[in-house]
Formats: sequence, C-alpha cells, structure tokens
Amino acid sequence: MKIVNPALVPFRHDHLGPRSIRHERENLMREKPNRRTRLLTGSLTLVVFGVLALIATIGSALAQNQTSLSNLFPFPDPSGVVKTFTTDPRGKVDLTGPFFQQLGTNGRSCASCHQPSDGWTVSAAHVQARFTASAGLDPIFRTVDGSNCDHHMDVSSVAGRAQAYSLLTTKGLIRIALSVPAGAEFRVDSVSNPYGCNETNTLSMYRRPLPAANLRFLSTVMWDGRESSSQTGTQKITYPTNPGDLLLDLAHQSVDATLGHAQATAAPTPDQQKAIVNFETQLFVAQAVDSNAGSLQSSGATGGPEPLSTQSFFIGINDPVGQNPFGTIFSPTIFTLFNPWVNSSETAKASIARGQTIFNSKPISIAGVAGLNDAFFSGTPIVGTCGTCHDAFNVGNHSVSAPLNIGVGDLTNPLGVGYLPVITLRNLTPGATVQTTDPGRALITGKWADIGKVKGPILRGLASRAPYFHNGSADTLSDVVNFYDLRFGIGLTAQEKADLAAFLAVL
Repeated sequence: MKIVNPALVPFRHDHLGPRSIRHERENLMREKPNRRTRLLTGSLTLVVFGVLALIATIGSALAQNQTSLSNLFPFPDPSGVVKTFTTDPRGKVDLTGPFFQQLGTNGRSCASCHQPSDGWTVSAAHVQARFTASAGLDPIFRTVDGSNCDHHMDVSSVAGRAQAYSLLTTKGLIRIALSVPAGAEFRVDSVSNPYGCNETNTLSMYRRPLPAANLRFLSTVMWDGRESSSQTGTQKITYPTNPGDLLLDLAHQSVDATLGHAQATAAPTPDQQKAIVNFETQLFVAQAVDSNAGSLQSSGATGGPEPLSTQSFFIGINDPVGQNPFGTIFSPTIFTLFNPWVNSSETAKASIARGQTIFNSKPISIAGVAGLNDAFFSGTPIVGTCGTCHDAFNVGNHSVSAPLNIGVGDLTNPLGVGYLPVITLRNLTPGATVQTTDPGRALITGKWADIGKVKGPILRGLASRAPYFHNGSADTLSDVVNFYDLRFGIGLTAQEKADLAAFLAVL
C-alpha cells in the first residue's frame, strides 16, 4: 500500500485543524526511534495508515483561528521531521504579526512563500498541493511573479492556470524581473524563453525563495546579493558593521517584497518593517528527526534548531582565503553535529556520521569557479573540500559575501536546465559572448566577471525545501550530490553518495 507522505500537505495559516490532531502528531514524534521508523517508512498497518491520514488532513496546520505555533512544533517532511525554534521570549511563533498579514493588494503575505512546514520557504510538492486544493487560486498563484511569464497567460481555467504556473508547481520557482544596469560591461543580444518573456530590456529570472529563518548567519541577502549592495541603496554585510547592516538590508527587503510580490500601493510602515525583521531574525529551523536514525539529538548528537540558535557566528568566522577579521586559520571541519555517531552500531546513524566526514574531509579539485579560482588563485585549480565554499561552522553557507559560479545556471548543468530561458550576453569591449540561464550577480553590478555568480545558501533544514539550487535544477539531495560529483570529478562511490545525501538530509 502506497502511503501519501504527510509532508505533502503544507502549512497554511488560514487552514488550521483540531487540537486533538495536533496532539496525535506530537505523540507520533515522541515514539521510540524503531517504532517511529516503522510508522514513517515501513509497511504500515491500516491503523497506522489511519493515523497518518489524520495527520495529513491538517498538514497545513493547527487549530481554527490559532494565533501561534508552539516552539519546536513538528512538521513531517520527506526525511522525517523539521522544527522551528524561536528566541521570542514568549516561547512561541506568533502568527498575528505583519509577516502573516496581507499588506498588499493580491491576497499575499510573507508567509505565502515562507512556510514553517517547508523550512520557511516553499517546497515544489507543497506548492502543487496548494494548486490542487485551490484549483490554482491560492494567493501564491499570481501573474505578477508566480506565472512563467507576466503576459499572454490564460489563467481563466484550471488547465490554463496549471500551464501558466508550471515552474512554480514543479520547481518552486518565482519569476524575478531584472534589467541590465546602466553602465554595464555587457548587453543582452537575445533571449530565448520557452514561456514568451523574450524581452531583452527586462529579463525574467526564475529562482527559489530563500528561507526566512536562520538569518543571523547571513553574509548577503538574496541569491544575487541585491539587498546587500550599494547599487540598490543597501549595505554590504561586513564584520565591522554587522548586525546593523543585516537589519537594514532585511528591512529594505521587506519593503521590496511588499511592493513587488504583494503588489502593495504603499510600503510597510517603519513599525511593520521592524516587526517583520524582528520576527524573522528570531527563527531557527533545522531537521529534528530522521525517519531512519530517529531524534537528531539522541546519543549525544546536536542536530535540530535549538542548538543551532546558540551557534557561534560572525562575518568571516572561517573564511578560507584569509578574510577572518582576527586572522584565524581556516578549518575544513565545518560540521561536528554527529561526531558522537562515528562509531555507532546503528546503520542509519553510522551513515550520517560518514556523510559528515565526507563533507569535512573529502578532497575536491576545485577548478573554473568564477569568484574563487580567478579571484584568489590566478585561475589555477586548488584542492579543497565541501567546506571551502560552505565554511560557516554547523551552518554551511559562506561566512563572507562570496558570490560564485559553479555552473548551476550554465547550459552545461548535468542535471538539465531545458526548462529555463537561454540568455545571450555580449561583452561591450572585446565582443565576446556567453550564454546562460541566469546572469546572476551581473544584473546588479553590471560586471562581465559576475555573470552566473550567486551565493551559497544556508544548508540547515534542507530536507523540507526541495528542489535545490537557485533554479531548482536538483530535485533531490541525491541530485545535489551527483551534480558536485560530476562537476568537480570527485569520484564518489555509491556508498559515499548515499552517506553524503543522508547527512545533508539531517541538517
């Protein structure tokens, strides 16, 4: 019997279920690991199927008119359970503030694209569930940026809406309209967009919403850093100016999101901006339970969001090219969460510990990465590890602003990017051309060298927010591992790939 994963029903603040079902879910999460594993992944009895079906009916959440989520409320995801810890002194996630209010004209709130069930972003599976439940009328489905293009879209029927919003339902992609900045070193020669947005003056970028949690660890805001850039009136995040720079940038982003995504006629007030930023910066999200290994704090491990909330961090804390403000030498030992499981007799725990070791120590010949090899190593390859580009301890993003092009947006991405437009850019000086699916940072700075560069995201809570990379090109964490193995010729064995994917799934 095939069981529908409860994680395929998303959190929705406007659809909340009875308290007894909430308690049923919490009881399930407290089961002993071996029983919980059977309930989530084994051959389930009809009784268990009934429990899971009951949970699934409220996968989007809690009690009618409920105003808060209890701290560490469990949301099932494809690998187990994801939880959020808030440092709000009230000890709960407040659902009444402006983050959840409709501040614009199209029915959206911040929570439309940032849901706790999905690690405070959206998974494509949950977007599809919302489309099915609402016949494509949920506020996330708006042609301003939810549709594949913003003109010539027929959204008058369910079939038309399914076609118009196909990138949102299959890849979780939002369309971002950006123009080439004045004075850029390049021009747009042509755009071949399968959805009709072929304009060369305003380009349609298709990107995953980033999580609105774990923000204390950010070294730049947005994939292309546009909310941390002088070109947009925001501030680069640096050690001397942090966290004031981060708070300023997040406030600016709340204005841009409200005016753009929510189509507001006026910016949120200063008090609303402050409330949104305060709410977001108190959220910490991470995987808390693995369906095979059980609690990620068992046997001495320190997974889950609560330990993450106390993780030490500052800008440059472990930068590999000498940008630590205290001159501390880079350490490739990025993650230590599962050190106690290294010699575990339990198969799942041992696999996760091996995956952590691979992440920390597997040698990688890093070559052709714009923003790294060319900027710091005269274009020559270097031997590094996963931590070379994911250096923040137990977090996994870069600890300084470091936009890189590892080839995710290139036409040669081995995972396939045929669902994205092909954009041809021409350098104004030598006349060289390049084709890409996303110019990335270059659409902010105008620099030819920045084409294709994007930031590396925070890795915590990965299991709840598929698909992966900025363009959703990796449907699963196994796809992520395969991409890196092919891109850098790492030569991972089948067991190493499985162990590394298991580790990423418990972050």
